[in-house]
Amino acid sequence: MAVIDHLRTAPRLSFRFIAVWLRNLKVWRKLMLPSLLGNFGEPVLYLIALGYGLGQFVGEIDGMRYMVFLASGIVCSAAMTGATFEALYSAFTRLTTQQTWAAMLAAPMNVDDVVLGEIAWAATKALINASAIVLVASVLGLVAGPQALLVLPVILLAGFAFAGLAMIITAISPSYDFFLYYFTLVMTPMLLLSGVFFPLSGLPDAVALGAQFLPLAHVVMLVRPLMTGGVVEMPLLHLAVVAGYAAASYWIAAALARKRLVR
Repeated sequence: MAVIDHLRTAPRLSFRFIAVWLRNLKVWRKLMLPSLLGNFGEPVLYLIALGYGLGQFVGEIDGMRYMVFLASGIVCSAAMTGATFEALYSAFTRLTTQQTWAAMLAAPMNVDDVVLGEIAWAATKALINASAIVLVASVLGLVAGPQALLVLPVILLAGFAFAGLAMIITAISPSYDFFLYYFTLVMTPMLLLSGVFFPLSGLPDAVALGAQFLPLAHVVMLVRPLMTGGVVEMPLLHLAVVAGYAAASYWIAAALARKRLVR
């Protein structure tokens, strides 16, 4: 009943969340160089190992080289993993071990501000990760044209959705080990069934239909045409689904965080 009561209460939004975002940015700047190197290194490894290696056997998919097909998928998966790891491990550390959230709540700031600030920062990390991969893909000649820049606002919105979902887990998690359930039951199926590594048309009809309810699938449907020079079909639908996940997940995460922190 307590959770339901909190869910019925609308989050109290204010611009104070920007202070949380700025605080996390200043901390990240101290580790910026190794973080950015990791952002470039991992996508290059994926593209070489899967794109060049597996691509020799796969050939073309949907009329494009597998390397091109894969690059756009990796942009989306990197956004998901970047936002998720930040909203899980980093946010949970600030919530529990470092007690950073408690210190913030001692200021003129409420739980909703802190949660939104953490989600906004995790979305920013998703954008940083994805931008690095778009840059690498451009250097490798895997981007069709300047319309690929439209990928960036899509990724930022997607980052809010993935960070919000992860923040729900952070708000209820008793320990770091609890995150394994989320990775096993949510992240891995979503990564495999959203068109990142192969088209949804290759899945059984029932599975492909179920994938339409996954936010990552809609992100891929937006990003891939933008990067490969295609036409985005039903863009408003895809944007609405991703935005709906972002709004609903924040609402739930804020309610659960209030239940956990407000006594």
